[in-house]
Amino acid sequence: MTSTILIVGTFDTKNDELQYVKSVIIDQGGKALTMDVSVLGDAPHPTDYSKHDVAKSAASSIEAAIACEDENKAMQIMAKGASELVSELHLKNLFNGIIILGGTMGTDLALDVCQVLPLGVPKYVVSTVSFSHLIPPERLSPDIQMILWAGGLYGLNSVCKASLSQAAGAVLGAANAVEKNTDNKPMIGMTSLGSSCLSYMKLLKPALDARGYETAIFHATGMGGMAFEKIASQGGFVCVMDFALPELGNLLAGSVVNAGNDRLMNAGCAGIPQLVAPGCLDLIDFAGWQDIPERYLDRPFHAHNRLIKSSALNNEERRETAREIGKRLTESTSQSRSPAHVLLPVQGIEEWDKPGEPAHDPDGLAAFNDEMRSSIKDPLQLTEIDAHINDQAFADKALEIFDQWVEDGIVARA
Repeated sequence: MTSTILIVGTFDTKNDELQYVKSVIIDQGGKALTMDVSVLGDAPHPTDYSKHDVAKSAASSIEAAIACEDENKAMQIMAKGASELVSELHLKNLFNGIIILGGTMGTDLALDVCQVLPLGVPKYVVSTVSFSHLIPPERLSPDIQMILWAGGLYGLNSVCKASLSQAAGAVLGAANAVEKNTDNKPMIGMTSLGSSCLSYMKLLKPALDARGYETAIFHATGMGGMAFEKIASQGGFVCVMDFALPELGNLLAGSVVNAGNDRLMNAGCAGIPQLVAPGCLDLIDFAGWQDIPERYLDRPFHAHNRLIKSSALNNEERRETAREIGKRLTESTSQSRSPAHVLLPVQGIEEWDKPGEPAHDPDGLAAFNDEMRSSIKDPLQLTEIDAHINDQAFADKALEIFDQWVEDGIVARA
């Protein structure tokens, strides 16, 4: 298979580096297209898509970008144009993968461009700020790949060639190897955590498989929820079982271990039927390196590992999360009118809140359950289950509602 890779960058200042990437791709048996997103300077050699093509795709011009006299505004014009043009080229099947080079300016543009491409299109960003805290999770597309552009500020050298050659080989290899979905099974999106905390997926996935559906389970530790929300926003699921919501509590608590401000919003806005449960919404997760906000300093912390540490929400904070669930579901479904059914397992919402376990807090659970009963209102539906979220009874009720939605035509049949 011969794949075509679209190479994007500022060819006025990084022509040597971009041409080097092109040469590696061609030497490895691939084909290449080039797109210039420069503003002030001109590419030394013609590119397949010029900076004028890019600006035009943003309903603007290079002259208008220069007239801004503001590098940020000018580059946003180019980011918009590049995103539009890349989306158009993808719809025409003109490339199989994309690689984008840049510093902070180029990375800002690259993040927008990658967002317009669907899951499965290889997206490689070679950046001087890869893995930096400058990049918020919500700017990342679900399957983006980033490579640190070491020694890449200006000009070619042996250090940056090591990064660039690996990136060129990686995007071409990914484009050649990516497995396309050929069975076209309807997809269920599910959120969870590791099975030591939440284990309902072990009961639900085989049952959904037997019904002819494919189930994608997302680890709700920030990036997983972000990917889940992005795919939901693109209509990638026929139904979601959003049963792990710690990212929402983390967001309200100010933890960086969150999935962005649109958590619990995209499925409803996209008209996707939702089954929702408050799995693990009693804990707060903080990054291992993060300074703990002052209001949480009087609580015991458990260091899960060097990357993440956890504490518990108090009664009022648990009530706040319950109100936020109702608010977000109501707002997101108000236009699409898609059904949202909340399952409330009244005996507990994660393995460690069972009697005898360290997170056992019957008063906090009672406060949360009480607030959920008053926060989930028509047209939202609420079903209480006299069971723990990890019990068979919870999975059985979820499947019962799902099966009824299939019978009623709300969820597409497999």
